[in-house]
Amino acid sequence: MTKAFISGCAGPVLTEAERAFFRAEDPWGLILFGRNCETPDQISRLSAEFRAAVGRADAPVVIDQEGGRVMRLKPPLWPSYPSGRIYGLLYEQDSAAGLRAAWLGARLIADDLLAIGITMDCLPVLDLLYPETVAAIGNRSYGRDPAMVAALGMAAAEGLLAGGVLPVMKHMPGHGRAEVDSHHDLPRIRAPREAILADDVAPFHAFRTAPFGMTAHLLYEAIDPAAPATQSKIVVDEIIRGAIGFDGALMSDDLSMQALGGTLGDRARKAHAAGLDLVLHCNGDMNEMRQVADATPELAGVALARCQRGMARRQDPAAGFDRAAHRAEFEALIGRIEPLA
Repeated sequence: MTKAFISGCAGPVLTEAERAFFRAEDPWGLILFGRNCETPDQISRLSAEFRAAVGRADAPVVIDQEGGRVMRLKPPLWPSYPSGRIYGLLYEQDSAAGLRAAWLGARLIADDLLAIGITMDCLPVLDLLYPETVAAIGNRSYGRDPAMVAALGMAAAEGLLAGGVLPVMKHMPGHGRAEVDSHHDLPRIRAPREAILADDVAPFHAFRTAPFGMTAHLLYEAIDPAAPATQSKIVVDEIIRGAIGFDGALMSDDLSMQALGGTLGDRARKAHAAGLDLVLHCNGDMNEMRQVADATPELAGVALARCQRGMARRQDPAAGFDRAAHRAEFEALIGRIEPLA
């Protein structure tokens, strides 16, 4: 039976050990990183190999293709896309142009992804940009204004959906106040609960109907001083399901990030106990993959229903998409803004 985790793999093709692991453990989905991505044909084969191994033709294949610093698919084989902040700067000049550019960029990304078997993108980034925001988020954020961030994020999500790719909003309940990189350390957020609820959660609340969402590996001292959001039942129940009102499928950020302590099995168990529907493990290390699989339950009950409901949001793209015309319009809009360093 399908288990409630998304797994990585080590390279551009599945090894025999990985095929056997996927057949036996049946993770809900596969996530791809740069090490897995060489050519369009190779990624198409890898996506198909994973789906054959788990025996589900619709098994999600996931990627982080935001634009800017976070692009697993890179030139020259794939187009370049700007960071989120470029859309924010354009919106601040001309809100209609910013929204159109965000939709177009995501629609073009969806066209890139669907052609090679990828059906889910970890976009939009709804974290706010503060003066202290760690560079790991930085210009991935659309900006500081919650209403602008929400509007641009929803435009991007609609662009992905129009192209047949499911969006994953991230990182709930907001990563913008982090001053250290959660890939390496656990950020501690000392802002008052009232400030977090007033500002940081606002974009997520606006897009609470998203099919999928991702948690942040951050400790919010005023909400739960004992556990990071990914492993906090208080944050999940009171903030994500409560204040935000999100009822989609909730997944963790990557469990292999060093913000979380303990073994990989401990990390997975605590995330599931907190109420997450899915856990995400990305690095392709087989020993860690086995630990996560052993600690992960079958996808069932409410978690299964949420995932099924989210998957049902994916539709085939409408006919008539003119990629060349859309790309020209997109480049004209983005060309109004100077590239960010």
